[in-house]
Amino acid sequence: MTHPLEELNRQTRTIDPCIIVIFGATGDLTGRKLSPALYNLGKDGMLPANFATVGFARREKTNEQFRDEIKNDVNAYSRTKPIDETFWKNFEQKLFYHKGEFDNDEGYKSLNAFLRELDSKLATRGNRIFYLSVQPKYFPIIIEKLKKNGLIYDSEDTEKWSRVIIEKPFGHDSKSATELQKEISKHLDESQIYRIDHYLGKETVQNILVFRFANAIFEPMWNYKHIDHVQITVAEEIGIGTRGHFYEEEGLLRDVLQNHMMQLLSLVAMEAPVSLSGSAIRDEKVKVVQSIRPLNVDDFKNTVIRGQYGAGFINGKEVIGYRQEKDVNPNSNVETYVALRLFIDNWRWAGVPFYLRGGKRLPKRGTEIAIFFKDAPGVLFQQGGKNDPNILAIRIQPDEGIALKINCKVPGPSSPIQPVKMDFRYGSYFGGSPPEAYERLIWDCMKGDSTLFARADEVETSWNVFTPLLQYWAANIPTDFPNYASGTWGPQKADMMIEKDKRAWRIL
Repeated sequence: MTHPLEELNRQTRTIDPCIIVIFGATGDLTGRKLSPALYNLGKDGMLPANFATVGFARREKTNEQFRDEIKNDVNAYSRTKPIDETFWKNFEQKLFYHKGEFDNDEGYKSLNAFLRELDSKLATRGNRIFYLSVQPKYFPIIIEKLKKNGLIYDSEDTEKWSRVIIEKPFGHDSKSATELQKEISKHLDESQIYRIDHYLGKETVQNILVFRFANAIFEPMWNYKHIDHVQITVAEEIGIGTRGHFYEEEGLLRDVLQNHMMQLLSLVAMEAPVSLSGSAIRDEKVKVVQSIRPLNVDDFKNTVIRGQYGAGFINGKEVIGYRQEKDVNPNSNVETYVALRLFIDNWRWAGVPFYLRGGKRLPKRGTEIAIFFKDAPGVLFQQGGKNDPNILAIRIQPDEGIALKINCKVPGPSSPIQPVKMDFRYGSYFGGSPPEAYERLIWDCMKGDSTLFARADEVETSWNVFTPLLQYWAANIPTDFPNYASGTWGPQKADMMIEKDKRAWRIL
């Protein structure tokens, strides 16, 4: 059985030499995700031989200090431990630090000179990736300065290339997303922009298309004739931690629902693309979001539920409520939980409800897509009551895999029917740990493959769905926050919302 990394390794020869420059190199994302991702890519032979990483930030720091910090981060957060000292000695020689201000031309001029110096030493040929691991307010100014100082090339340049990876959130609503796109489009072609959503780098998410379109047994049933409803859940045990400032500005809808969950929805609901090209796949994803029935005031009141966690218990340990978290307004009305019902008005999904819920401080961590199939006719085996529905559950995290719940006869003369689960897990079947999401996405950007990155119209269309809701929330302040205790499955209103449709949330 070929391990996914072996398959990726076969394609490494297609990656050009390059330098990746990380803006915000002293931040939390760099330490927890980007540094371990680059280390593991290198250790698995996935980086080009001619490669370097340059950290760009405001603090004064030497290359040696930066390398020590990266090593500590890898030791703490890498999926492969302990650190390989022999490999590290070579890897760290390609790690560099450059001090500069985001809004000062001098830092960009000196960065340009430094990168040209590295080109001559490491034969990286002028190819650049700029990873913007910074607050969204800095996106336009950094991109403007990069272009002004010759660090971003024209997209038509055939001798060398430059690409920019942008972290979410891309905008705050429809208007700001459109304005941000307008600003960065002055300096970048769409082919040079890689809007990252780390959920799309997860192995199970990538496998959704294979599962749907490479298995003939499921595609004929993937429609309103056979599917009763779909549930998508993104549950986290943790609170907002040190992200108080961020959450006070964004909230869970902007942080999780508008991007992560909409990506999962579009992959589950899309039509088969004409090819596996990035543009063809993203064309179909956009069509799904465009087909979502607009939410109205009645929906805002009855089928959209927002919540905020209060104090409670997680794994037997007492935890504080959202309003007591660091950097949070003690009277804050920011949501940490959202549940809602959506309809996709196209032929495939006519009348099929999609129930989405996401929240902080829930009983357990888990991301899952659950497909509930319609009941079998009851003329034979349902005289004593309805059987459990057949459910196909796609687990994104943890324990990535796919499970199918079916009904079977229990051995013995009384012949009771009992649901059983057929369960496939990536880790136990393929062995080893699959690449982390950031590993795959950084690697794809190096290849110039934009399939797993969000396109401008995807982002803007998604904001169009939720901006009216955000405006309604801004005008109608909740009076019951906090309305769920930490360690519970969210507000009671969320259960009531789905129960009105004679359905219930699936227990993870």
